[in-house]
Amino acid sequence: MRIAVAGATGNIGGRTVAALQRDGHEVVPISRSLGVDLMTGEGLDAALTGVEAVVDAVSAPPTDRDQTTEYFGTTTRNLLAAEQRAGVRHHVLLSIVGIHGIDGNAHYSGKREQERLVAEGAVPWTVVPATQFHDFAAMVAGWTEQDGVATIAPLLVQPIAPDDIAEVLAEIATGPPQGRYVDVAGPEPQDLVDMARRTLAARGRQVKLVPTWSGMFGPSMAGNVLLPGDNARIAPTTFDDWLATQ
Repeated sequence: MRIAVAGATGNIGGRTVAALQRDGHEVVPISRSLGVDLMTGEGLDAALTGVEAVVDAVSAPPTDRDQTTEYFGTTTRNLLAAEQRAGVRHHVLLSIVGIHGIDGNAHYSGKREQERLVAEGAVPWTVVPATQFHDFAAMVAGWTEQDGVATIAPLLVQPIAPDDIAEVLAEIATGPPQGRYVDVAGPEPQDLVDMARRTLAARGRQVKLVPTWSGMFGPSMAGNVLLPGDNARIAPTTFDDWLATQ
């Protein structure tokens, strides 16, 4: 199959490209650095020529609610319009578990807008809600780190290995549209603060972590709200397995 991956140079997009190519598919990478701009639509029509399916693994930098929603809304509208013109038969969107029960998080607002546009669009679709990735905790700590100190929310998560979610996206992209897919998660619940501490230690970093509900992670995200549903698809790689590679 000829499959396009939006966000192809990112953490999950790059892994999805590799998984699809390994299985013999022709992959069209979509990224601004590769000459395709989702915000303006420049290069999209040419990139999607002959494409049968598209995986949207685009991410957005931390910013406010309006800017994030505008970014995800614009890129998704442009992508879906170009897919419709090109006759694409399947749009696969990587989303996040739990976003519909949480207010006040700018990134989640943008992801909800993506889901809405995909579900209301003309291109057959599958939305894949995934839990946070194994490398998420250290990334979050990096957003606030100053002079060896970082604040981080004590979230309860059930993280998944980046390679595992890429495998799921590649599998789904080669099959029929399924609407909203089941939650996809890793094997075990983890505390985000402990994940960050252990990841930083494995990487030889000395950072003092201060647990706090602040910024983009408020008390509405406490408890089980970010954990997968009972019928979730459980990926095989544990956090300990992933940590051993760091």
